[in-house]
Amino acid sequence: QSLTTLRLFTIFSWTCGRFLFPTWIKTIPIGLSMARCSSIVRPFSEIPGLWKNGVANLYNFWKLDGFRNLHRIMLQNFNTFGPIYREKVGYYESVNIINPEDAAILFKAEGHYPKRLRVEAWTSYRDYRNRKYGVLLKDGEDWRLNRVILNKEVISPKTLENFVPLLDEVGQDFVARVHKKIKRSGQKQWTTDLSQELFKYALESVSSVLYGERLGLMLDYIDPEAQHFIECITLMFKTTSPMLYIPPALLRQIGAKVWRDHVEAWDGIFSQADRCIHNIYRKLRQEAGTSKKYPGVLASLLMLDKMSIEDIKASITELMAGGVDTTSVTLLWTLYELARHPNLQEELRAEVAAARAESQGDMLEMLKRIPLVKGALKETLRLHPVAVSLQRYIADDIIIQNYHIPAGTLVQLGLYAMGRDPKVFFRPEQYQPSRWLRTEKHYFRSLSFGFGPRQCLGRRIAEAEMQIFLIHMLENFRVEKQRHVEVQSTFELILVPEKPIILTLKPLHTSQ
Repeated sequence: QSLTTLRLFTIFSWTCGRFLFPTWIKTIPIGLSMARCSSIVRPFSEIPGLWKNGVANLYNFWKLDGFRNLHRIMLQNFNTFGPIYREKVGYYESVNIINPEDAAILFKAEGHYPKRLRVEAWTSYRDYRNRKYGVLLKDGEDWRLNRVILNKEVISPKTLENFVPLLDEVGQDFVARVHKKIKRSGQKQWTTDLSQELFKYALESVSSVLYGERLGLMLDYIDPEAQHFIECITLMFKTTSPMLYIPPALLRQIGAKVWRDHVEAWDGIFSQADRCIHNIYRKLRQEAGTSKKYPGVLASLLMLDKMSIEDIKASITELMAGGVDTTSVTLLWTLYELARHPNLQEELRAEVAAARAESQGDMLEMLKRIPLVKGALKETLRLHPVAVSLQRYIADDIIIQNYHIPAGTLVQLGLYAMGRDPKVFFRPEQYQPSRWLRTEKHYFRSLSFGFGPRQCLGRRIAEAEMQIFLIHMLENFRVEKQRHVEVQSTFELILVPEKPIILTLKPLHTSQ
């Protein structure tokens, strides 16, 4: 699910006369955006694509191993049909777009209660276990009421003051852990697949912010319950993607293994979250406000007393489950790209050193002085987005690429495809963080965290967590990779490396 970024404008240069339109268009509000109304607007039924036989398309999708290649199939479809196409795979139907200008039109039509694609596997689990939906899965006024409260605690700029000290501590502990691994290797370097280590770093970071407590994942001995939680999140993502196109209710009815595994995974996730929540709740009652230290998002929400405990639990669990794979995979891809571009790595290192000197080590101040590091993360998310697309069910009729799209349609913006489109990005195959420093507008081009009121709730935590991680890693290690090994993405609800990324970490003082 996508998670994301800039404000929008869509103003028309002129208005088309009513006499040009077929009769169905007369129902469209006057204020409808018509950036391309220089010719007659064409009906929804004429949008190109594969949408007339959902069952046949599902079969072909399966033959192409679409469950793992969704992003590549989407890219191929844009190459075949152009910047807009319509698709039906099984019971899943959408209109897909790629241009930033069309994204502006889409988000203007998202309405007061933006609604994105609901992950049926997740809602089916909650219905099955009679658990409340969190803000990720809610819609309408109920969503808005919860989201307004959570925004102040989780995503407003002021929250950084609370989060940064906690995240900085985890970052320092990760560095110490890597130094220890290098020492034990006896080779003055450590060559490994970092995915599990980064997963632990991400889980430790998000837990620290949400609960104000550490799980101890940077230690040699890892609590079996925390390890089980890691395995459950991985299984949850893996079992979700097959259920995007086949109704979970059907899989549940026939007792399919994928459904049973999915239930087991969510049971483990909720069990761990429930334990953490009960511990914090008990502590709060005992301490009754004696500590001046920031207690974490959960305690802050409980003390605020504006949401029910069940609503808080549901949203905190979603934040915890959604904030691990997403950031850890992005960091892995970033280290991979920096290893592929050693000169760029040195540029970033120099920027971090200058920021450290200018801010006298104040991490909050450092974060204001690292535009190239931030550009590197944006560039990673352009080439290796966590989500393949952003989705909205549009609240109003709109016109995109001169096609009428009726209200209620699911419209998807292809993030992976847009990031690799030469019409949108100059030399898109090149990893160039500096492209984000230039003064030209990046109008609807950086949308990895979603957009507007429905953007990723964990965005502020994730951005700070990833920036702090890169600061510490660049200050302490040189990252290298095996020369000729290239790694592609595979789809497992989020995009992940299709094979292990093996990196070598060398302490700076021994490799200079």
